[in-house]
Amino acid sequence: AASPAPSSSSSPFSFFAKSASSSMMLQSPVAALAPLFMLADAGILEGLASDIKPSYFASLGLFMLSAPGLWSLVKRSTKSKVDRKTFETAGPSASGTSALPLDELAREISMYFKRNNYVIKDAGEVITFEGNIAPERGTAAYITFCVVIGLLCIALVCSIALPGGNLWYAMVLVSPASGAYYMENAGRKEIMKVKMVTADDDLTTDVVVEGDPEEIERLRRDLNLVEKGKVYVKGILEQ
Repeated sequence: AASPAPSSSSSPFSFFAKSASSSMMLQSPVAALAPLFMLADAGILEGLASDIKPSYFASLGLFMLSAPGLWSLVKRSTKSKVDRKTFETAGPSASGTSALPLDELAREISMYFKRNNYVIKDAGEVITFEGNIAPERGTAAYITFCVVIGLLCIALVCSIALPGGNLWYAMVLVSPASGAYYMENAGRKEIMKVKMVTADDDLTTDVVVEGDPEEIERLRRDLNLVEKGKVYVKGILEQ
């Protein structure tokens, strides 16, 4: 009787074929999986694209809602901000060398504003100083940079979700107009108001300052004033 033919599973050639296939899987997993991607149905890819596209439109809508924020940034940069702070200093009857007569305090405040090109507009109970504020090139550069980043984000989403491709990036060319708008409209007259109130026992004097927050901060640093109800703590670099 004829002996049965050897099965393919026991063939030595099948063993080497399996070994070669396993070594190929270990050396190049991407090459081994490539046929699986080639067998993917085109309908599945189209369905995936249709699912992703609404998310692009949603992102575009969010960016378009943020566009008025860019316009608001440019508009507010030319307007004056008003803040009010109350500082407390030693009064005329304070003990030790910290005592500061009211006339001397008023003289120091007036000298500070004169050094910064302010003039006294009204000298009543509330002293009003007026000064001309010139636009700063650094602020114009910062505003232009913010507008560039915002328009780039909008153009990126538009180039993906809408027809036109990379032509949407041309909107960035209008960003220098924001800096030019600031330079033309930021010049203004700044009003600073100062009122000094001495306590009944003359131990403390409250200095109430109203005006631009940055100018108030410079006044505080220049005259070493401490805001009322707070304790000034030196920073690491000041110690």
